[in-house]
Amino acid sequence: MEKLKPKLFSVMKTYTKEQFIKDVIAGVIVAIIALPLSIALALASGVTPEKGIYTAIIAGFLISFFGGSRVQISGPTAAFATIVAGIVAKNGMDGLIVATILAGIILILMGLLKFGSLIKFIPYTITTGFTAGIAITIVVGQIKSFLGLTTDPSVNAIETVEKIEEVIRHIGTINWSAVLVGVVCLAILIIWPMLPGFLKKIPGSLIAVFVGIFMVSGLNMNVKTIGELYTITSDLPKFQIPSFSFETVRNVLPDAFTIAILAAIESLLSCVVADSMVNSRHRSNMEFVAQGIGNVGSALLGGIPATGAIARTAANVKNGGRTPIAGIVHAVVLLLVMMLLGKYAVYIPMAALSAVLVSVAWNMAGIPAVKALLKGQKSDICVLLVTFLITVFVDLTVAIEIGLGFAAFFFIKKMIDVS
Repeated sequence: MEKLKPKLFSVMKTYTKEQFIKDVIAGVIVAIIALPLSIALALASGVTPEKGIYTAIIAGFLISFFGGSRVQISGPTAAFATIVAGIVAKNGMDGLIVATILAGIILILMGLLKFGSLIKFIPYTITTGFTAGIAITIVVGQIKSFLGLTTDPSVNAIETVEKIEEVIRHIGTINWSAVLVGVVCLAILIIWPMLPGFLKKIPGSLIAVFVGIFMVSGLNMNVKTIGELYTITSDLPKFQIPSFSFETVRNVLPDAFTIAILAAIESLLSCVVADSMVNSRHRSNMEFVAQGIGNVGSALLGGIPATGAIARTAANVKNGGRTPIAGIVHAVVLLLVMMLLGKYAVYIPMAALSAVLVSVAWNMAGIPAVKALLKGQKSDICVLLVTFLITVFVDLTVAIEIGLGFAAFFFIKKMIDVS
């Protein structure tokens, strides 16, 4: 029987000074990676930049402290961007806070009720389909900033089709300076990991952001920056209690379940990847409880939904992180950076952040996995395409529900044919 005990408490029994040094180095590097990503993901989620950093700090700390994985790094992820943007547009920030708190409570209950093993039965075709679908919605959402389009501020496009229509309507306002910045930053993100030696250890996203700042500020290019569109604060996160009402809870409850299920799937996928890298075994039920605590804490302190981030977790492992101390250090370093350097984020070009998000979307799309499934059985192809298309054009919640329905139908049909 799996123990409901944080990994931190287990690994500290044999902790050494040498490992502490490695964890600190890994934590600092992951914090540097997380900084531009947290800002970009916050903007993609329809909230202000600092909320992404708050999420990485609060949820990152709590989930590392209470988590069931040795090396999991948690924070805002691309998987939540479209969902969060939709909740904010329909129900405002109070609605998002309530949905995130409810999702956190659901995750805690899932852990306490030992649902950790059950979540693994969600078919691979469904997770691949909605992950690829989310990647497409992120790319579509970034076209406007990447091209520097001037759109009608009174129109708030939420759905993918609405965003495409908005781009087509305003394509005549394309800003070629923004395109140049976006293309250069995207090229850096593609080429940087291929560089030899220690250079590739420096996060490409950070280099891309700095190059973008230099191009816009140093060369006086007419490209919108974060500071022109948002007010950024370097203040510490403040405790906030939303206005709960029966109507708000009813409106956001389906979104809360979506956040909880997605957080559960993403965190376990990340844990499995991490386990294979460090030859360890995570505690899935404890991880659910930690994810729930992290999301409740994030919501109450100004953040957005969080879950395990595969790329940041992998970076942690590759740089020597082997215990939850690395994740805690990453959160502390982010807090210090936000307090000392947060005010300079106003100079970051929107086109540079769009390039970062397009790169994130490409990496999360899982193109090899999609290609492999498309060569497989017709039933798998059907479930994959249905989940993908509904995620892109309708809603992630509906996509998971219908995807599970199709998967169950084909499973039952297969059993009947065999018998």
